This record gives sequence, structure tokens and C-alpha cells, in this order.
Amino acid sequence: MSSQFYSLFEPFLEKLAEMREVDLDRMGEYVGDLCSYFGICKITVGFFQSPREEARGNGHILTCYDTGEKGVIAIRKRIVTEAMSVTDCTILRAEHHPEWDEQTRRMAELFYSVTMMAVSRSSLLQIAKRRTFFDDVGYKNLNTYINTIETYGAQGRLAGNAAVHFNLKHFSLINQQIGRERGDVVMRGFINGLESILGGEGIVCRMGGDNFTALIPLSKLGQTVDYLSGSAIAYNSFGDRVLVSSTAGILVIDENFKYKDPSNVMDRIISAAQAAKSGGAEDIVFFSAEMERRKAKIMRLQQLFPQALENGEFMIYYQPKVEIRTGRLIGAEALCRWYHEGEIIKPDDFIPTYEQSMDICKLDFYMLEHVCMDMKRWLAEGRDVVRVSVNLSRKHIMDIDLVDNIVGIIDKYGVPHKYVEIELTETTTDVEFKDLKRVVSGLQKAGIRAAVDDFGIGYSSLNLISEIPWNVIKIDKSLIPIKGESEKSPRSVMFGYVVKMAKDMGLECISEGVETQEQIDAMLENGCDLVQGFFFDKPLPLERFEERLVKGGYEK
Repeated sequence: MSSQFYSLFEPFLEKLAEMREVDLDRMGEYVGDLCSYFGICKITVGFFQSPREEARGNGHILTCYDTGEKGVIAIRKRIVTEAMSVTDCTILRAEHHPEWDEQTRRMAELFYSVTMMAVSRSSLLQIAKRRTFFDDVGYKNLNTYINTIETYGAQGRLAGNAAVHFNLKHFSLINQQIGRERGDVVMRGFINGLESILGGEGIVCRMGGDNFTALIPLSKLGQTVDYLSGSAIAYNSFGDRVLVSSTAGILVIDENFKYKDPSNVMDRIISAAQAAKSGGAEDIVFFSAEMERRKAKIMRLQQLFPQALENGEFMIYYQPKVEIRTGRLIGAEALCRWYHEGEIIKPDDFIPTYEQSMDICKLDFYMLEHVCMDMKRWLAEGRDVVRVSVNLSRKHIMDIDLVDNIVGIIDKYGVPHKYVEIELTETTTDVEFKDLKRVVSGLQKAGIRAAVDDFGIGYSSLNLISEIPWNVIKIDKSLIPIKGESEKSPRSVMFGYVVKMAKDMGLECISEGVETQEQIDAMLENGCDLVQGFFFDKPLPLERFEERLVKGGYEK
């Protein structure tokens, strides 16, 4: 009897030795003869991360062999590792098969041990691969995408495809409207729809959250763009649907594209996707030569920044704030100009770049420190000092120590807090709103004035000024009435409403970007006495602003 067992067992061992990894879907073919010999009708193996997950039934259950016959438990072993992972193996013997004698049981347990080693190794390899190339909910992940790009690049197959990075627009709102579970159904439905268009020719991977990447053949590009622009996705059995659309960056890869590694594909689609998501006219943006130049420029600016900051290349210009009715100089805004190799680099050319990283925070503190240095000297010289406002980027808002850092810089130069004003822009998210409120309240307690900058340019809400203790509202120039516009026009009505509301709340109100006499007249008609703009002065270098300080203002 044992000789028959070994005549079956040896070929089984040889087959396992030949394979680097057992094909678990074909496990029944490997063990079938031996299972028949022992009268085994079913083998199952369960893999669980912990005993608790085992109790919940949350694990990976593998059926290695199953004849469908009724059986009784012949062997069952449960192994708990030091890391508390659990392996549970059960072998059923068919009811009609005779019970095993001691020798047969020893041979069966030998067969069991070898089988379990092969199954466990292969199953763990599959789990490891899945965790490497799939996320927790089953989407192909970024590793899969990078691996695909590398493979295509090495084989010279990238040309003729398009690389895509896309974000599902306002998907958090969809989750709020229909619930997260149904939102997951919508996301899966949207990705399934895209994969259906590709028909197995491309790949779609999830980077995280509602961000995805794809590699698609150019023959499918038109359909893909149409689909990403907006598609209705059902989320229940009643056929209720929501419209899902995307912002996307696309790189068309042709024969001229010089592939180096996955990063020079990823960098381009991410740049294009950021352009699409920035609120421009287009939701779908194709990477272009102009973007290539802009990207090179951004990299250069980022490389120059540390040395420029150390060398003091960033200069402060002061734009006066004026009381219209008297022409009196009542304050100024500190604005940054960059002198590099004998040329002035405009703020629009470098501020947006530094806003993309934490460099902007270093620049903001640099500006505040140099303003305080100037004010310390003015005070020492006995000059009439006016309040100066300094802009802080939204990047600062999450900094729990922001107010302490601001106070520390001001106190370092002995500047009275009443002479400093911090300008912060509007915010649109609940998280940022709470942090903005915390920062402004902290500034108030420290006796530092706070201004909401560019009021009216974003999605303003009454909460912004009713719940946050501002001192100043700076009205964006887009709300200022223009020449020839009726006093009942939406812009004029809105401007008048904002000014009145600010005054009724006891807030100082100042309009920026004032350039013409007609705008000055509109200010006076609506009771806005404080302005900033080219009508009086453009931003002035330090020496010229100090001359204006001596004069104290402008002729009426």
C-alpha cells in the first residue's frame, strides 16, 4: 500500500520542485491523484491577519480541492504565528471511504504537510503581489502604473499611447449627497466604464482618493476625453444616477517623445492635471511645449530660491494706502520684488511657483522681518510711522505656531504691534475656515490687526466676516464700479452693500486697485474713504516711500 502512495507522491514532489510558484487555480490537478488515493473529497486553507479577523470571517479562504461529496473532518490544523496571523487547514475524507489506519494517516499527514507548504508559500506570494500592485479596495495602484510605464518604455511600446492623470471633480460632494457606500459604487462604476472603453488595451490605476492615472491607446483617446468630460453613473437598482466629470492632464506620446524613466511621464501629466485643476477654462489639458518651458522655468526658480533669499535679492516695495477726503497717507502694503542679476523679476513670475511649495512661507517671514527692520529704523529716527500690512500665504494656516512666530519676529525688532497688519486671503473649506479663525483670533489677542484680502474674488460667505474677528476688509478691484456703469448695476449694488456692511460691523474698509477719477468718485459716493492703487501711487522702493512718509500724504 505504501509503495502505491510513493509512486504517486514522488511525481507530485517533482512537479512542485519544478515550479517557482504553484498555480493555485490549478491546485486540484496537482493533488487529484493523491486525494483519490486517500479518499479526500475537500481541502480548504484559510489565511487571516489575526484571530479577531478569523472570528469575523475576514480573510483569504482557498479551496484547493473539492469533489462535491459529503465528507468528515480527517485532518484539521490551526497555526498562530508570533505576529498573530492565523492559518487554518481542513481536510475532509469522503463519508463512504474507509477510515484511515495509523500508517495511512501518517502518509496523509506527510502529504498534508508538503501540500500546505506549497499552498502557503504561493498564497502569501499572491497576497504580497496584490498588496504591492493593488490598493485596499481592489484598484490597480501607482506601483502597477509605474511598472507598466517601465515595461512599455523598455520595449519601445510607449509611442502611440497617451498617459493620463485625472481627478474626479467634487467627488466629496457626491459622497455627501448619496453616502460614502453609494459613492464607492459610483467610483467603481465610473472606472469600470472607462476600462470598458479601453477594452483591455490600456490600464487604469488609482493614485489615492479620487485621483487616477491611465495609459490608453491613441485610438481610444477621443472616447476617453468625452467620457472623462462627464458621464452619468447609476448607483442603485432603481437606476438613479449622478453625473461624474473629471479634470485631467494628458500627455500624447509619439515617436519624438524621449522616454527616460517613468518620472518624465508622471511629471508631465501631473503638471497638465494641475493646470486643469487650477480653475482655468479647460477641464482637460494636454501637455504642450509651452508647459515644458514653464516647467523648466519653475525648476530654475526653485533652484535659485535658497541662494536668492540668503543674498537678500528680494526687495520690499511699499504701496501707499490713502484717505481720499484728506489725501493723508494712512498706511502701506509691503510687496515683494526680486532683483536678480541686474533685472527685476515680477511677482507674477515667481510667487505662484513658490506657492506650490513651502518656500512661500520662508519668503513671507523674510518680508515680515525686513518690514520690521525698516519700521525699527523709522521709529529710531523719529519719523511718523504708518501701519504696514504684510501678506501671508494660505500655506501658513495649518501651522499651529504661526501667531507665535509672527509675534516673535515683531518683538525681535521692538516694533509696537499696532503698526503691523497681516493680510490673509479668503478660504472655502471648513477645515481651512476653522484654522483661519484660530489664526485671526490669535492675532487679535496679540494686538496685531488682521485684514481679509481680495474680498469678493472667491466664494465669500457671511460666515467669513461674521464669525472671524477681522479689523479690515480689502475689497478686490473686480467689485469696483467701472466708468459708465449704472449705479443699479450688479457690481455697483454689490460694492455699496459690502462697504455698508463692513461699516455697520465696525470694520475698516479699503478698496484696492483704484486707478481712475471715476473710481474715486464711486468710492466717495459709497462711503469708502480708504483706497490703494495707481491713482495715487504704484508700489514704491524704500527710498521713495520714505520721502512720501515725510510728506505725509498727497494733495487733494
